[in-house]
Amino acid sequence: MTITVAETPRLANGAERRVWQTLIDQLEPGDLVIPGKRVTDHLKDHEIDFFVAIEGAGIVCIEVKGGEVWHDGDSWRQRGRGTERKIDPVRQAREACYAIRSFIETDPAWTQGRLRWDHVVVLPNTDLPEDFALPDCPRWKVIDRTDLPDIAAKLRDILHSQELDRPLLTREGLAQLNEALSGRGLPQRSVVARALENEDAADILTEHQSVILDAIRLLHRVEIRGGAGSGKTFLAMEQARRLAREGKRVALVCYSHGLASYLERITDAWNRRQRPAYVGEFHDLGKKWGAPEGPDEALRTEETVQFWEHDLPAQMTQLAAQLEPGHRFDAIVVDEAQDFADAWWEPLLAALKDEDTGALYVFTDEGQRVFNRYGSPPVPLVPLVLDHNLRNTRQIANAFQPLVDHPMRFLGGEGPAVKYVACSAAEAMEAGDDEVEALLEQGWRPEDVALLTTGTRHPEQRERQAAGNAAYWDSFWDAEQVFYGHVLGFKGLERRAVVLVVNEASAFDRSRERLYVGLSRARDQLVVCGDPEFIRSVGGPDLARRLNIDA
Repeated sequence: MTITVAETPRLANGAERRVWQTLIDQLEPGDLVIPGKRVTDHLKDHEIDFFVAIEGAGIVCIEVKGGEVWHDGDSWRQRGRGTERKIDPVRQAREACYAIRSFIETDPAWTQGRLRWDHVVVLPNTDLPEDFALPDCPRWKVIDRTDLPDIAAKLRDILHSQELDRPLLTREGLAQLNEALSGRGLPQRSVVARALENEDAADILTEHQSVILDAIRLLHRVEIRGGAGSGKTFLAMEQARRLAREGKRVALVCYSHGLASYLERITDAWNRRQRPAYVGEFHDLGKKWGAPEGPDEALRTEETVQFWEHDLPAQMTQLAAQLEPGHRFDAIVVDEAQDFADAWWEPLLAALKDEDTGALYVFTDEGQRVFNRYGSPPVPLVPLVLDHNLRNTRQIANAFQPLVDHPMRFLGGEGPAVKYVACSAAEAMEAGDDEVEALLEQGWRPEDVALLTTGTRHPEQRERQAAGNAAYWDSFWDAEQVFYGHVLGFKGLERRAVVLVVNEASAFDRSRERLYVGLSRARDQLVVCGDPEFIRSVGGPDLARRLNIDA
């Protein structure tokens, strides 16, 4: 997987982590940095500690050597963790650079010719004299501890200082570079296989997220708040997995059918010892205890609301109080907790083995409170805030930032600009269908694409839902179909490419939240179809500007 300045990878040691952090702090949004990039040629296997591509300059391969490093007049030496050994960082960087350059330049899609390439050694803990020089390594090819604060500028200078008449790296070149590094002639992977390979959810968590879970290990009641794309669902699953692995009886609970389907599919692939005792919807948990299936279909809307938000939770609380100890939970993890009504927390707390000390982990985003519920747990929780967007491309995250209630740091990769199609609410559905066809013609697979509405449902969604919720959500995993849904049911889920159809007849008090959810569901490509005046009035002028809606 290509890792850009978007993500926090697992790195070998503190020296590499320091270089990584410095690079992502200093590089521009259009630049690319890949840690631990491996390449194989006929000579050997190579690993580049950091592959850095700088727009308007070129490409540098970096070899990092931490610990105590020196040159004894014959060879480079390194001491770390009590051992001393001979090293050759210059040769490592040079050979790896030539290998990766050869791979890229032989890619059939590469049209940039020979650009500016170089290799550099970084010694984060070492001070080098200014007059240092070796035949194969002049002083400017080494970035020492004193140079590190200006590493990005120094890399640019190294590339710009080349006297060879070679072109600079352009944005088109960066795109081709990304494509080449992703490989060629690759076999297709199904969405199901990619999703179910998540046996150990920690593998897809960033280092930062893993640290958060480590930090709350001794805390039993925590609320983790984060905007769209901050990784809350992965964190919720991983926390449930960790607790189950420790031998605790765990419930992983949410509100919506779609998210419950996703959580169930992922956790079903885990080792049985790591699987929560219950995964699914809040109301389905009540059914397991003996609560009724649902209200009479003939009831009025207000009577239905009364049942789901008051009568059923009261019954569930009574049923929870009668649970045998073996059917209670040591810990409960709630994802998308902003969907929960006040009365829903009582049966959850009553289902804990110890209502006072039982563990409760709540993952929430107030900006996605799309239902008229304002519930919150009636117990004190330690609040933590996730302020990174890890999922969406920078272009998508930047577009919906005005709808987030706190500043987010965009760590997603680069992608195409968000496309906006101006049309009336009545025309939005048809425009959305056209954009789905356009995405498929561009090479997106059906399994990559979803069309989401904010108002009335798409006819295809209604037809699929007529077969029942289970069959409908099975279509989410069908690699042969575009998925059709509504933003209310798609919270916590994502697609590589999303067409958002803004087709509400008029604004109401949750239109802004619906818009936020819809804009944040795409990982890589987002297309928005809707009335410019409606989007501007609901989302504000800053959102309109970022979507390139004309004033």
